[in-house]
Amino acid sequence: MISQADNPELNRVPEVTIDFWLIKIMAVTMGETAADYLAVNLGLGLTVTSLIMSGILIVALVLQFAQKRYVPWAYWLAVVLISIVGTLVTDNLVDNFGVRLETTTIVFSVSLALTFMAWYASEKTLSIHTIFTTRREIFYWLAILFTFSLGTAAGDLAAERFDMGYLTTGLIFGGMIAAITLAWFLLGLNGILAFWLAYILTRPLGASFGDLLSQPVEYGGMGFGVTVTSLTFLGCIVVIVLYMSLKRLIDEDEQALLD
Repeated sequence: MISQADNPELNRVPEVTIDFWLIKIMAVTMGETAADYLAVNLGLGLTVTSLIMSGILIVALVLQFAQKRYVPWAYWLAVVLISIVGTLVTDNLVDNFGVRLETTTIVFSVSLALTFMAWYASEKTLSIHTIFTTRREIFYWLAILFTFSLGTAAGDLAAERFDMGYLTTGLIFGGMIAAITLAWFLLGLNGILAFWLAYILTRPLGASFGDLLSQPVEYGGMGFGVTVTSLTFLGCIVVIVLYMSLKRLIDEDEQALLD
């Protein structure tokens, strides 16, 4: 008999592949620019945008939790929306409530650490390969939300408050991810630890390059604007998700023939 832990088909989140990291970086990049587009370009403001997007995110998470297995469109829809909401949470704290970026970075770091501690105390694992219960999935998505909010705060802190600029900040976080990858390949760094460290750092990486592409030249960006940047990455995400969905259907048909 195959146990849940031995059957990847019962896992509710995707396997960690190149496709996973590619679409994740695109999702976090879009989350940064889409939040700006909705709040500023459409004139909705941070409060209204946050309320609308939080409501849509709740609907998306209900759909995701209803799947009981990994379904590409449902999972990545939730990731894109939680990326936007995570950005808005940080932006609200900083812009509407005057909380310093240093403070938000520390608060979200502690919140994420506490989430991991509660997750491990409850489940004795932080593995993303065995998300097959509702409780584990709740911990998973809560951790994801805090990684996005933390990444936004840390990225803005480095790029704006420390005046490193978007490109330099992106390269720094990219170098940190590369170092973690090498440590995993060559030095035997624990795979779960490596995954979560890289997952956290891809947020400020994507946000920095999103700002680099979208912000005006006079502010250190390339001037493409949030509309073009958001739609470009959204289009890429849709194409990759369609590819993932089609590939999954083909694999399932082939497996059915073999069975």
